[in-house]
Amino acid sequence: MRTARLLMRRWRDEDRAPFAAMNADAEVMEHFPAALTKQESDAFVDRIEAGFAEHGYGLWALEDETGFIGFTGLAWATFDATFTPALEVGWRLARSAWGKGYASEAGTAALTFGFTKVESIVSFTALTNEPSRRVMERIGMHRIAEFDHPTVEPGHRLERHVLYRADRQTWIPHSVLA
Repeated sequence: MRTARLLMRRWRDEDRAPFAAMNADAEVMEHFPAALTKQESDAFVDRIEAGFAEHGYGLWALEDETGFIGFTGLAWATFDATFTPALEVGWRLARSAWGKGYASEAGTAALTFGFTKVESIVSFTALTNEPSRRVMERIGMHRIAEFDHPTVEPGHRLERHVLYRADRQTWIPHSVLA
């Protein structure tokens, strides 16, 4: 998929090294329980590709005119929570891509695609992750709840999460909101 400034595409082997570097960056991973090792990062790419094989869509590699900058896309959240299973829109970008509106641009494209598959899409993040929460709001999602993420260790500073949702019937695309 193409947006005005971005290419959302399947993963390539050459994406693995910059993705691993991004996942090892403490600032990028601030709102995750831990940075990822190269092996964990590669395993994540393998899970992403398995999702594409199963569903025909997933977390697309994202690139701008400089090349690979992260991912944006759709993944099925299946952990044990009151709102799962649910299709989630998510993103992770290298620091060099922050502040350019890329997450909102690609997130809107992912929602547009996702609404051809389902009626409702969620997004969630640690309560402390204000930048991602702002993206969720910019792309037309609405805050609906807080919850303790079941895969985060109880008492961890990132255990409390916020849940956003957009519904096909009431969603207003980002280009209209901008």
